[in-house]
Amino acid sequence: MDINLSVNLAGIKLQNPVMPASGTFGSGREYSQFVGLSQLGAIIVKTITLKPREGNAPPRICETPSGMLNAIGLQNKGIEYFLENDLPYLRQFGVPIIVNVAGHTFEEYAQLCRELRYAEGVSGIELNISCPNVKAGGIEFGASSKLAEQVTATARYNTDLPLIVKLTPNVYNISKIARAVVNAGADAVSLINTLVGMAIDVDTFKPKLANITGGLSGPAIRPVAVRMVWEVAQSVDVPVIGMGGIVTARDALEFFLAGATAVAVGTANFINPRATIDIIDGIENFLRERGLKDIHQIIGKVQIEGSGSRV
Repeated sequence: MDINLSVNLAGIKLQNPVMPASGTFGSGREYSQFVGLSQLGAIIVKTITLKPREGNAPPRICETPSGMLNAIGLQNKGIEYFLENDLPYLRQFGVPIIVNVAGHTFEEYAQLCRELRYAEGVSGIELNISCPNVKAGGIEFGASSKLAEQVTATARYNTDLPLIVKLTPNVYNISKIARAVVNAGADAVSLINTLVGMAIDVDTFKPKLANITGGLSGPAIRPVAVRMVWEVAQSVDVPVIGMGGIVTARDALEFFLAGATAVAVGTANFINPRATIDIIDGIENFLRERGLKDIHQIIGKVQIEGSGSRV
């Protein structure tokens, strides 16, 4: 039985609903020896900024129970390098390329969107307004519905490409932020980014990260992520990309049932470079075993007693 895994993500046609999360897959080159990049639903590249960034001082990563803390600080080689080197490489695989961007100011976001607007092969832009380990920008925009709305409107004015806004979980009401960015022109939202966390070395009495705090990711945050995806999916009428602690196909299925149209796999890539492919295969097998022919037959179909399922 043929299984349809294709989804439409705000005008971006994906052959399946699984992609790597930004920041965990580099520019794709790093994983190409392990993963057939042409098999992915899309590729979301590591965050790009206007100018090259060295990122935060080491140590920048530490393991935690069922997860990890990172404070990389958006290290990257800048938009010019990406357009000249990484984008031409990625185009050969024939899958949608979504470019995650971050800036310190509204104008930086605007300029990044203008740079990408007519770049051959770019299918969409993901606004990173939710990174918890940079000194300016990032989470400052994502933690305020007003600022989130303003930065989204700025990006929308400067590009015709599908616009995805990545939301931070470090807020009181994530649905309010989601509605604000959708009202400002977001075509889709992705969530969640990492939770702010801290780890201390009890032998040295010092934080394990030079940045002191960092972003917590991995299976430990999955229940939080599923809950937030469920809340946001009921609050907005645009596609939702779910992420946060997805390691297996069954993990991904929770997000689809909660209302996600697609999922992004992050920390699992560091454990199993083929995690995305294994998850795609697992989703297909799940549907086949249950006699289902289409991924849409499970999206938003969580059964809530007293309210039925949401279509």
